[in-house]
Amino acid sequence: MRALSAMELLHAWERASALPPVDSALALLEAADDQAEDDPAQYPLGERDARLMSLRESVFGREARAIVRCPACAADLEVGFDLADLRATVAGCAADGLTFSVQGYEGRFRLPNSTDLRALSPLSGDPSAARRQLLARCVVDARCDGETVGADALPEAVREAISRRMTEADPQAFAALRLGCDQCGNQWQEDFHIDSFFLAELRAWATRLLHEVHQLACAYGWSEAQILELSPLRRNLYLNLVAE
Repeated sequence: MRALSAMELLHAWERASALPPVDSALALLEAADDQAEDDPAQYPLGERDARLMSLRESVFGREARAIVRCPACAADLEVGFDLADLRATVAGCAADGLTFSVQGYEGRFRLPNSTDLRALSPLSGDPSAARRQLLARCVVDARCDGETVGADALPEAVREAISRRMTEADPQAFAALRLGCDQCGNQWQEDFHIDSFFLAELRAWATRLLHEVHQLACAYGWSEAQILELSPLRRNLYLNLVAE
């Protein structure tokens, strides 16, 4: 995965902003890894998120900040964290070679990917239906007493076991921050989604950058491309001169 220039990052952000959430994250990966032969939509979600973290680190570094709301007292808290602390250690396993054996049922399943998330989008308001469809898509085969069983016919205990195995096999897809509230002392875990977090950061960055481009273009008559070719240091020095 290569580093992106300011112009390339702007183009990637612009393209991603016009796409649904699932595809916007993939657009960023495609921009940074445009020579890859693999389709990013087929990456297990944990691998996708790990790659997004690496891309984010190449753009903004490992340190990150966010505003979160305490679920107990509703206070807004600013938290800082290191992306390295959210990286999961995963034992190597094939994304489509996972097995289960529960209560006489056995079979194979694969890890969810972005293609699955696309298919589940119409069910976003029905978590139970989305979970059932996800298992139906990811269970490769299931048997009981030698007879093939459809994923929809698996008992709830078997479906729960497969869900747990998915989490164990792909922990990077379930990153969370451990937080504490200075106001009320409440402690909780906050799910962390690198795709939406990174896109929000890029939106703020692009807004600031384009404002700088506007200022310098008005002051010097330079084109957008000429301004973006400047290093951040030189661009900032010119902005300081304009402000004098």
